[in-house]
Amino acid sequence: MTAVQVRHVPVLAEAVARLAGGRHRAVDCTVGAGGHAALLLEAGAQVLAVDTDPAAVAAARERLDPARATVHHGRFADPAILHAIRGFRPEFILLDLGVSSYQLDSDARGFSFRPGIALDMRMDPAAAPTAARVLNGYPEGELARLFREHADEPRARRLARVIVRRRQARRFATSSDLVNAIREVLGPRAGPADFARLFQAVRIEVNDELGQLERALPALLEALVPGGLLAVISYHSGEDRIVKQAFAGWARSCVCPPGQPVCTCRGRALGALASRRPATPAPGEVTANPRARSARLRGFVKGDAS
Repeated sequence: MTAVQVRHVPVLAEAVARLAGGRHRAVDCTVGAGGHAALLLEAGAQVLAVDTDPAAVAAARERLDPARATVHHGRFADPAILHAIRGFRPEFILLDLGVSSYQLDSDARGFSFRPGIALDMRMDPAAAPTAARVLNGYPEGELARLFREHADEPRARRLARVIVRRRQARRFATSSDLVNAIREVLGPRAGPADFARLFQAVRIEVNDELGQLERALPALLEALVPGGLLAVISYHSGEDRIVKQAFAGWARSCVCPPGQPVCTCRGRALGALASRRPATPAPGEVTANPRARSARLRGFVKGDAS
């Protein structure tokens, strides 16, 4: 897929624009084809953009004004990327988590459960491991963990056993191999929602999405200037739980680790929630872009003491 072919419909665009609030230095940690970044540029911001997908980086560089936007290739939790973000002294940071529509729609990327697609699922095609390597190489207990933690699957242990048994006869290579294993466990009523949820669990594991998020959030808060705002759009309960708990912890008066006998943070919150409840898509947006249905946008404003 060429850069010209990549298109991106920004999710919760109006809510993101409200949170950005005319701030002048903005970071888009998951730029995709540049939908949100373009809106930030239109509002007058200088933008530092990041993406782990080389195709997205090429598309963003083609779309965004190079005089006011710099696009970096890498993961937002990579030390080199975080160093660049800190040096930019951002007033607004956005993470739009999950997979872009063009990635889901491209059979070559291996995210879909459409029949016969190679099990890849890497956001960065140069990274490792592939989904096939995870499914063929993980021990049964690790497979059960990923389906339990990333998909809330009550039959995670049984699904892991079925995968291990099936791969002994023939290694997992395509989406059909995983679909057939899921059907064996869930039965004939297994449908697209089940396949999407369980394929997503493998994708999250392949790309270490939750680990990246957990490592990046404190560093991104630190990178913000006082009064800056960190905004995160999540699509998965695990992502949203990490963001919600981090923001709630930062908003408490004491942010020392649980169990620490003496408070060393001087009892001052790191900032405040931008709103008590997350922003969600309006029905019209969901109709126009069904993949936005599960989106949740949360924001945190950094205080002077953090």
